Amino acid sequence: MRLLVTGGSGFLGGYVLAEAARRGHTCVALARSPEAARTVAAHGATPLPGDLDHGRATLAGLFARADCDALVNLASLGFGHAPSIVGAAVGAGLDRSVFVSTTAVATTLPARSMAVRLAAEDEILFSGLSWTILRPTMIYGAAGDRNLCRLLALLARLRRVPVPNGVPLVVPVPGGGRQLQQPVHVADLAGAVLTAAERGEAAGRRYDVAGPEPLTFADLLRTSAAAVGGRMRLVPLPLDPVIALTRCYERLSRRPRIRAEQWQRLAEDKAFPIEAAARDLDYAPRSFTAGIQAEAASLGLGPESSPGSASPVTEAPARSVAATSIRRSNA
Repeated sequence: MRLLVTGGSGFLGGYVLAEAARRGHTCVALARSPEAARTVAAHGATPLPGDLDHGRATLAGLFARADCDALVNLASLGFGHAPSIVGAAVGAGLDRSVFVSTTAVATTLPARSMAVRLAAEDEILFSGLSWTILRPTMIYGAAGDRNLCRLLALLARLRRVPVPNGVPLVVPVPGGGRQLQQPVHVADLAGAVLTAAERGEAAGRRYDVAGPEPLTFADLLRTSAAAVGGRMRLVPLPLDPVIALTRCYERLSRRPRIRAEQWQRLAEDKAFPIEAAARDLDYAPRSFTAGIQAEAASLGLGPESSPGSASPVTEAPARSVAATSIRRSNA
């Protein structure tokens, strides 16, 4: 197939382009800058200079010039570009179209981008295109994932904090760590995206794309700590005071590095069924343990990169006033 890819220079885009080449597909990737053009070319795609901020008519001309069989839209649906992208795909005759959304649309919080994303999905549903929508959870797997690579780096730094021999480092966990998480490895998601594009029977369907099974946030921390050789004790921390302190920090900071909404999202369970994707897309994601160990090794943060060996993380029924967290989540 000849695929037109938007968002090809992003984190997921690199994996999709590489997997597409491995499967024998030809890719043309929209590139808004010379740097983006170099990035997609390095993954084997032909750059197509253009910007999603262009109007629908301009995009339709670009999409038609690409002369592709299908559209693979990896660009975020949270910035209001969906009407232009969908209209351009219709105008260019790109009937088969795959769109990557997010399970974050299921949040009960009044997230600023949720309404935009849901409106984008509605635009796709009623477009007349032969569409498929994939909703991934939090994406991880390598440097640049914006999520767990930061957590691994933090845990690796904490591992080096001097403590008496045999004494684990205490790590406070806001909310107690009971909430469910189901991260998806970027390579598994990339495979699902391309299989969806290849299979016409996936048209007209939405799929949740997540890890093989939910795990608690405490288990996520435990497994991530073991991946970098950490010896830590998880200590439950009340979430409400953390949210209140973060709101004060937001008001005082020009560029807050964390927001109260992120803590609130942490309090929500993020577990999603993947049976439909497994049935229709042959989706068989790797375990979180295997994925996070491979990511830690690729970042040079595995147990072999420092003295000592991995040790299970334990939990203690105590309270603290400090916090550690994943700074940003895609889900």
